[in-house]
Amino acid sequence: MAGDNQGKKTKGRQKIEMKKIENEDDRLITFSKRRSGIYKKASELVTLTGAELAFLVYSPAGKPFSFAHPSMDAITNRFFGQGSADRNNNPTTHPLIEAHRLMRIEELNQQHNELLRQLEIEKEKGKQLKQKHKKNNERKGWWDTPIEELNVPELLQMEAACKEIRTSLINKLKEKTNNGASSAAAAAGGVGGVAIAGHPPTTDHYSAHMINPFASTVAINPNNPSVFTPGFDYGHGQI
Repeated sequence: MAGDNQGKKTKGRQKIEMKKIENEDDRLITFSKRRSGIYKKASELVTLTGAELAFLVYSPAGKPFSFAHPSMDAITNRFFGQGSADRNNNPTTHPLIEAHRLMRIEELNQQHNELLRQLEIEKEKGKQLKQKHKKNNERKGWWDTPIEELNVPELLQMEAACKEIRTSLINKLKEKTNNGASSAAAAAGGVGGVAIAGHPPTTDHYSAHMINPFASTVAINPNNPSVFTPGFDYGHGQI
């Protein structure tokens, strides 16, 4: 065991040489770590002793950072002597205060830009949702929706549309039936006493029911069994 301890050699904690770090990335990382340490020590000092302090530091990139208690203005005013003869000029023109003011402006600008970015994102999301909703409305009408999901205005609209479709259908069937009956009567030997060769003019072949295809019951003439009247009852509204 003693031999193992004697054989172990470590450098231990090394003292960092105080000189400027040449590598830029390492320099920025070191600044960020040390700055956090300064904030921590300053906060502890204020908490433990109630001291009033302020400091301002610029990063290697030129960005200012500050810490103050109770405030930067209070510290600078106290430092320069509020109300003294040297305060005739505007105190806010002092470089320390000006640097703090510029830093706050930059922070507020960054917050403002971030809020604008988030606002644009939300606007874009709203636009996409609106377009999606519009497409859904265009693609799906009340006729594609289950009846139980329709509201009262949509049900009334469906009822009116169904009535309109039924009326159009009845009218079209009447038109087709009239045309079919006229063609069949002409082919069977004439209508209204018009004679065709081999068929003497007579009205016995056509009863009132056969001429009117919309009667509820129609008898088939045995002399001309090829004439069939469609079985539609328009008088009672049945299709």
